[in-house]
Amino acid sequence: MPGATSWSTSRSQPLRAPLPWHLRVREMLATYLPLLLMGVLALGTWWLVKNTPSAEPQRGAAAPRAEPDYTMQNFVVERFDKDGRLKARIQGEQLRHYADTDRIEIDQARVRAVAADGRATLAQARRAITNGDGSELQLLGDARINSTGPRGEPIEFRGEFLHAFLNTERVRSHLPVLVVRDGSEFRATGMDYDHLAGLLQLQGQMRALLLPSNGAARPPAPSGAMPAKKGP
Repeated sequence: MPGATSWSTSRSQPLRAPLPWHLRVREMLATYLPLLLMGVLALGTWWLVKNTPSAEPQRGAAAPRAEPDYTMQNFVVERFDKDGRLKARIQGEQLRHYADTDRIEIDQARVRAVAADGRATLAQARRAITNGDGSELQLLGDARINSTGPRGEPIEFRGEFLHAFLNTERVRSHLPVLVVRDGSEFRATGMDYDHLAGLLQLQGQMRALLLPSNGAARPPAPSGAMPAKKGP
């Protein structure tokens, strides 16, 4: 009707009662538990990766050192063959072994080597250098070797440097030497002695003092000089 006021009525929604606290906790756990588990799993994976020992890189062989790996003072070393026979006796004031080249250096060296036939050779020098197996011996400074020749005659080598090869029974030098053999003296600027072949090769300028059969020494002749002829 005109002038009449119309009224509209709306039905209000009923209020929901709050859930008990234990149900709310269960609902929250159901919602966030997967996220918590993923976080714990990620944290555990990170901890394992961090604390797992890594494989050590392969180490190469240690670089050889230039200083001696061991020394000996006032020593005596003896070497024997497989049958127990003495092959060499080495003594000196100090011994130094170098692992980089497997060499041995000896101060005030004294060496006595015995050949297979029992012949003894004596060597000495202010300093000696030998290889690991003892097959080579370098003598430096006031070097001297005393032995016997192929016929059993005494033979001696002197110089500032002598290189002895014990297995092949050779002695060499590229520096001035004095060779005394059966009383005769030979001086040269180098030499190569082969005991097994019974051969002595003198190199460079040479002077000799030969001992004749009557025992009287003849004066030395310069290298290359021809002996003087006697008149009729």
